[in-house]
Amino acid sequence: MTSHTVVIAPDSFKGTATAIEVTDALAEGWASVRPGDVLVRMPLADGGEGTLDAFEIAVPGSERVPVTVLGPDDRPVQASWLRLPDNSAVVELAETSGITLLDPLLPFDAHTIGFGEAIAAALDAGVERVYLAIGGSSSTDGGAGALTALGARFLDGDGIPIAPGGRGLASLEAVDLSGLRTLPPGGAVVLSDVSHPLLGSSGAAAVFGPQKGATAADVAVLDAGLARLAALLPADASTPGAGAAGGTGFGLLAWGATLAAGADAVGEVVRAADAVASASIVITGEGRFDGQSDAGKVPSYVRSLAAAGSTRAMLVAGAITAEPLGFGAAVSLTEIAGSTESAMADTRLWLREAGARLAAVAG
Repeated sequence: MTSHTVVIAPDSFKGTATAIEVTDALAEGWASVRPGDVLVRMPLADGGEGTLDAFEIAVPGSERVPVTVLGPDDRPVQASWLRLPDNSAVVELAETSGITLLDPLLPFDAHTIGFGEAIAAALDAGVERVYLAIGGSSSTDGGAGALTALGARFLDGDGIPIAPGGRGLASLEAVDLSGLRTLPPGGAVVLSDVSHPLLGSSGAAAVFGPQKGATAADVAVLDAGLARLAALLPADASTPGAGAAGGTGFGLLAWGATLAAGADAVGEVVRAADAVASASIVITGEGRFDGQSDAGKVPSYVRSLAAAGSTRAMLVAGAITAEPLGFGAAVSLTEIAGSTESAMADTRLWLREAGARLAAVAG
């Protein structure tokens, strides 16, 4: 039997398994069939849930810094940001203002204040640069909450601060940026897998509002609020990625941040290209492989790294609804478990089975 070096580089399976858990389960399944192979564990992220984990594992000397922030429903959240050895920081919106922190969903009132508070804490600690992972958001506030925590003021016609969340944007009349904190010396880089603009039928409210509990009527109101914000902030609402995280991408652009493809940026920091180039097989995955997966998500990024050399790419996903082109083998947990419910009930069990099945066809 030919021995392989296998890089295991998945994203999280949102809501059921972290990227670390996915990586470990696939490795266990693979090793049960091919114990002699060398397994390199490299959990990845595209700017959403698990980005802090991916950086922490891949960058020796990283340090978690705890912080308590205002959650998206005004309850305190025990979160953290990550200090890297080069004195840059990674702040993850999913951990501070994410949708998994809510039950029930609050399409009008959820906000990003806690995300801004975590950014402010990193700035207070004197970091040189901030990486801002903005996937997994719960709100459609255009980043107004985060900017408020950084010193901006969003006012109604009477000069009174508006309510947090998308609800407040309906009464927005003026923005005061005179107290907004300056960027750190090395700037701010927004990590996202979304290329949508802020407004319109492909914008933040229309595309992502329903996932956050918004009805069709709610979407129209939220989009109108974002339009009021766009008219008052110094950023281009049509920029690809401005609509990420309920428009938080737009708010951060107005702060002076730059946008980057999340998977590419994370991969660059963890040197994923070198790892994949030195392997004969790379396994990647995500919760759902669909028509959006080619838009900068982890599987498409890893597949591109494999295609640049002679590494064979394999895919595991909770569900596969698009043709997995470019992958030598693909396994759907829904198919092997018999149903979506079964796959989600014990995701790690089926991930181990998926790893074993891929190992069996490795050759």
